[in-house]
Amino acid sequence: MRGTALKSISNGMLFSEVRRLIGEGRQVTLLSKGYSMLPFIVGGRDSVLLEPCRDVAVYDILLCEISPGRYVIHRLVGIDGGTLTLMGDGNLMATEHCSRADVVAKVVGIVRPDGRNIDCCSASERRKARLWLRLLPLRRFLLALWRRTHRSLLQD
Repeated sequence: MRGTALKSISNGMLFSEVRRLIGEGRQVTLLSKGYSMLPFIVGGRDSVLLEPCRDVAVYDILLCEISPGRYVIHRLVGIDGGTLTLMGDGNLMATEHCSRADVVAKVVGIVRPDGRNIDCCSASERRKARLWLRLLPLRRFLLALWRRTHRSLLQD
């Protein structure tokens, strides 16, 4: 994204366009915002590569409209019938619920500022996600340690 001009637009306009492009089968790259996906996605630093979502599986990172006009990019941590449970990697307890119809796209890559592309669908990334979910009881301490050691990444 180096050398690319950034423009702020409303979420409504942005996600309307994202839906259109994904509906056409295209890939979309968005600069991430917020810290709910720490330590895997750093808001304001990393971009996410979105693709149309043909199927979902636990540990996928999904863009979902969890209520009218409210979108999140969080990890799928559970499926119960037609209900999907999402949780940000940086969240300690909060989850969101939606249906399969609320899924807009799947995150297939995380693009670092140096241009490296992390394949979210790779076996190694899925193992990391599974381990991170199992470490949920320790997440508060692990995130505090991560924030302390990566403080420069979190400064705006």
